[in-house]
Amino acid sequence: MSARHHDHAHSLADDLKVMETVMARRRALKWFAGAGTAAMVAGCGGSDAASGSVAVVSSATTSATPTPTPTATATPTPTASSTTTACIADPAETAGPYPGDGTNTASGATSNVLNVSGVVRSDIRPSFISATTVATGVLLKITLTLVDVNATCAPLAGYAVYLWHCDRQGLYSLYTAAAESYLRGVQVTDANGQVTFTTIFPGCYDGRWPHMHFEVFSSLSNALSGRYAVLTSQLAMPSAVCSTVYADAITYPSSAGKFARISLSSDGIFGDNTAAQVAQQTPAFSGNVAAGYTATALIGIAR
Repeated sequence: MSARHHDHAHSLADDLKVMETVMARRRALKWFAGAGTAAMVAGCGGSDAASGSVAVVSSATTSATPTPTPTATATPTPTASSTTTACIADPAETAGPYPGDGTNTASGATSNVLNVSGVVRSDIRPSFISATTVATGVLLKITLTLVDVNATCAPLAGYAVYLWHCDRQGLYSLYTAAAESYLRGVQVTDANGQVTFTTIFPGCYDGRWPHMHFEVFSSLSNALSGRYAVLTSQLAMPSAVCSTVYADAITYPSSAGKFARISLSSDGIFGDNTAAQVAQQTPAFSGNVAAGYTATALIGIAR
């Protein structure tokens, strides 16, 4: 036999061996081809490779899809809000021992400044009965606004407010400063429910937080008769302003030491009020000692 014939003269077992060899070669070629492609991909890796993500390469040509630009959302422009209608009724407080409204006596005589001509005034610094002394101290102009808490805080026009307080030494006219009638006066509320008094910042005396007294009447005639007050209450002076004013020991000689011994919580009048009540009873101040202060306070009346 020729060699060629011999090459083809093999058994089925030989054919199977040949077929296995061919298949093995094909698998090897396929593996190397895959390995080469992977190597090419790894060699062309971008920034994603650093983050550990897998880059997917597609042979298909795709058109770039633009990233949608976010639509700007306009921020709503705030509209002007109406004046707040939040208010509460001021708590009733004692008139104290020095009201001068005809309800008690001093030195055996009834003290009633309300039936004296001249009590209706905006500047309450001068005495106006038998003396003309002008109370000295840090200037204060205070505006009180009366509102009806049962009518969405509507202003109360035509009401009368009687305001009184101690002087820079903690003394009250008609009583501990018996010859004087200063730091007392009556005003009638305007269309905005407001009255403004020109006075001085009150001093501090033992046992009380610095304060002002006031009574509200539904009319001037009721106020001048000293009867039918719809509210008797007090205003608490702000702590920071007290500290600033009382630092002047010449004008307010004893207030700083007495103020250091009292607190709002220990005060017998303001101490049992709620935080909201005390906040409304505390006027808002602006200004300074040299130029004087202006203050405002809201007074809520439950009619």
